[in-house]
Amino acid sequence: MENNIKLRVSKIEKSFPGVKALDKIDFTVKKGSVHVLCGENGAGKSTLMKIINGIYQPDSGQIFIDEKPVKISNPIQARSLGISMIFQEMNYVPEMTVEENIFLGNLPVNKFGSVDWKLVRKRATELLRLENLPYSPTTLLKDLTVSDIQMLEIIKAISYKSDIIIMDEPTSAITLKEVEKLFVKIRELKARGVSIIYISHKLDEIFQIADEITVFRDGTVVESHPKEELDIETVIALMVGRKLTNTYPKEEVKQGENLLEVKKLNSKGVFNNVNFHVKKGEIVGFAGLMGAGRTEVMRSLFGLDPITSGSVKIKGKEVSIKNVRGSINNGLVMLSEDRRRYGIIPVRSVRENTTLTFLQKVFYKMMYHKKVEHNIVTDMFTKMKVKTPTLETTIQSLSGGNQQKVVLAKWMIRNPDILILDEPTRGIDVGAKFEIYKLMTNLVKEGKAVIMVSSELPELIGMCDRIYVMSKGTITGEIERKDFSQELIMKYATGTLISNEVN
Repeated sequence: MENNIKLRVSKIEKSFPGVKALDKIDFTVKKGSVHVLCGENGAGKSTLMKIINGIYQPDSGQIFIDEKPVKISNPIQARSLGISMIFQEMNYVPEMTVEENIFLGNLPVNKFGSVDWKLVRKRATELLRLENLPYSPTTLLKDLTVSDIQMLEIIKAISYKSDIIIMDEPTSAITLKEVEKLFVKIRELKARGVSIIYISHKLDEIFQIADEITVFRDGTVVESHPKEELDIETVIALMVGRKLTNTYPKEEVKQGENLLEVKKLNSKGVFNNVNFHVKKGEIVGFAGLMGAGRTEVMRSLFGLDPITSGSVKIKGKEVSIKNVRGSINNGLVMLSEDRRRYGIIPVRSVRENTTLTFLQKVFYKMMYHKKVEHNIVTDMFTKMKVKTPTLETTIQSLSGGNQQKVVLAKWMIRNPDILILDEPTRGIDVGAKFEIYKLMTNLVKEGKAVIMVSSELPELIGMCDRIYVMSKGTITGEIERKDFSQELIMKYATGTLISNEVN
């Protein structure tokens, strides 16, 4: 049995200022198997993976590959030992091309020591063809969607031909069709004897590919079992330390007048003739397949992208939103689907990230009011249940769920009337999801309006009062809560059913 073990970690410990991230972790991965790690954000999963990948050094403990002790000092050494990693937070340079991204840190050189760009182009073209990705090696990453970039990160890790591949939330930003392609690739890798460590909060999908499941909680291993010995309810209870009896804390809220009315909104070549409204006290969902135009509509309403024609009314008054400042001043804010690129400043503290949108509350009368800022942030973090060692901790050090709550806190300081939440629960655990759902409910109880864009149909059905469905840049259907069903949503999303009432 011992000969079947590819990777083993023994008594791994790691602490950061104010928090013990890992406490005597024992963990093994068998050859040619998929070992899934589950746990709430901040449970220690990603920290352990970064130690295995050489990004962090453990305070104590040992790593074994093929039962031989190794010390992994950096990711380059990890790669030389046959380890590659797909990160939860995508790290990419927007101005870089697809081929440069694929071979970043691993560029082939010719006999003269120069980069062999001809070989780079050849290999990149082959990889894109093999994975059926429909873009050129010279395409800039800034011109791709979040889904496209995530797929590139996946094929980049696979291209290293590693024996151990760590996948940290690989499906958080890709379509269902792409998830199916990834699972086929994972099964191919397993058949070749590759060991895969797979981290995901999508519990339904992990049971499709897992051989073994290990649950982390508060920096410790709670339990580890073959998949057959567990079910989703048991895994959730192990993760959060309790049973979540109500996944979607939806409440009936009295609705009022329209806070937002959008009529005949157009953006040339992107979306056309978009009509919808959102009432006070209402959660309105936007569903659709990747590329349907949901995010593009929301970006235009938030002043990030131009509007060709159409009208927007907020609180009954027609407004002209030409930039983000105009949107914020009219009480409309947006949480982006790409948290790292548009939501946070990774190297700055959680305090600075939180008060970024409302500095006039902190700087006035030609002075910086530190105590005022501290009180604002502390009160907001208590309300949002943000877990951070200190207010000066860099936001990039927090778990994905806590980063998301800081971004929400940043906007809540503005006390907006309308919140656009684009994929608000992407890459966060069931416990953090529940807290965000609860926050959404509390917001509409306060008389605000929430627009929720999501690729997760169960959460749209669980939390929304109405759902608009988009396909190919237009709204194809509007569904009332009493008529919600995944089948009906998918009919509108694929364009096989179109309502005459939405245009």
